[in-house]
Amino acid sequence: MQATIQKWGNSQGIRIPKAFLEALGMKENDVVELNRIDDNILIKKIQPEKELTLDDIFRDYNGAFAAEEFNWGAPAGKEVW
Repeated sequence: MQATIQKWGNSQGIRIPKAFLEALGMKENDVVELNRIDDNILIKKIQPEKELTLDDIFRDYNGAFAAEEFNWGAPAGKEVW
């Protein structure tokens, strides 16, 4: 497959056919990483970071937490205690 580098604003770009992207598991607005390897350009999709759930956060929690009071001192402004 061939493509032509064209002016796009103050940059240059190429159009990648939808079928080509679908075959690679990519779609519009995916974030990609560009690398130059010798005389080649490598385009790699960046996997989005997974949002943490409560299950993820407490996965290694063993239940050994004991709450304790903390003295923040006297009020210094308009906060209510």
